[in-house]
Amino acid sequence: MTLPYVSVAGTPGECGAAYGSAASVQIAENLDAYQRRFADQAGLDQAGRTAAGEAFRAATQAHHPRVAAMLDGVAAGAGVPPAEIYALNARTELLYGQPVSPAAEGCTAIGVLGTHTATGHLLLGQNWDWHPDQRGAMLLLETTDERGLRVLTLAEAGMLAKTGLNSAGVGQCLTMLACDRDGLTDPPGVPYHVLARATLEADSLGWAMRAACRSPRNASINLLLGQAGAAADDGELIDLELVPGDVGWLHPVDGLLTHANHLEAAVPVFDRQKEWGGSSLFRASRARRLLAPAVTAGKADPTDLATVLADHASYPHAICRHADDRLPPLERSETVCSVLLDLSAGRFGISNGPPCATPYEWYELPGAPVG
Repeated sequence: MTLPYVSVAGTPGECGAAYGSAASVQIAENLDAYQRRFADQAGLDQAGRTAAGEAFRAATQAHHPRVAAMLDGVAAGAGVPPAEIYALNARTELLYGQPVSPAAEGCTAIGVLGTHTATGHLLLGQNWDWHPDQRGAMLLLETTDERGLRVLTLAEAGMLAKTGLNSAGVGQCLTMLACDRDGLTDPPGVPYHVLARATLEADSLGWAMRAACRSPRNASINLLLGQAGAAADDGELIDLELVPGDVGWLHPVDGLLTHANHLEAAVPVFDRQKEWGGSSLFRASRARRLLAPAVTAGKADPTDLATVLADHASYPHAICRHADDRLPPLERSETVCSVLLDLSAGRFGISNGPPCATPYEWYELPGAPVG
């Protein structure tokens, strides 16, 4: 089934308002779903959500005013209080910034430099693993701002970004991390999903990294970032492990970068995956090993990435994840969407469901560079 596609243009506020209006029904349904989760998992009632939302709004306005203007526009267009939209975009902080939280397990990301692909194009891909009941909340959001920058991203209704790319050749994949510094502080930092959007607003890899590293954070996040150039060897990849108060980074090895949900750089924090265990500890390594032959030969293509993202080793806790009925309902997860990005051509492929059984649909972003 094709995901809803929302395309808007204008200033950040105008883009947000048009998006909020176009997706108002989905946004209302998504808000209702998360309000129940906030109550059940974090004990947050309406007053608590409002207070948290207003605090995250202030942090967003201070550090990323263009993103704040877009979120305010979403609220106006959808006819809901701004605090509810900001709480929604801070769902990672509100659900996982608790003393006792479920394991942050899911999502595997891959990046391949153009020097190691069949076409010379820089490729990214990831499975986005989340709760099965969120399938109906997903959409594709395309924005064209007053500067002419186009962004195409996967999003949950009412949010501004997850995995995506822009017309400057910048793209990102994101996976959750968890460490002993996670938790709400006063004042709160920039929400996880605001930070994700801020990197896609950048017109270069360097500015995307500035947006990520300079944002104060309450929740850990991993960003696999890339930017394509005019030639294969002009592109670059880097992985940022962003924890509250610190950042680690990883570079491609033999043209390849992969990441799951545990820390791999030498960041001086306690990685909570050590308490939880789980498939994260092998998924990134397995993805590297499965892709290595094609990458080493310089012949990797989107089909190779798709094959890895459909891998079922350790099913159902695999790279291609499926819901496990042995887990409590709030901890169940599956590959809700799988995304492939060709940053050189501005092409965005998505499977609306696990890639083992769902074909990718492809979209092209106008104005993207051609390698």
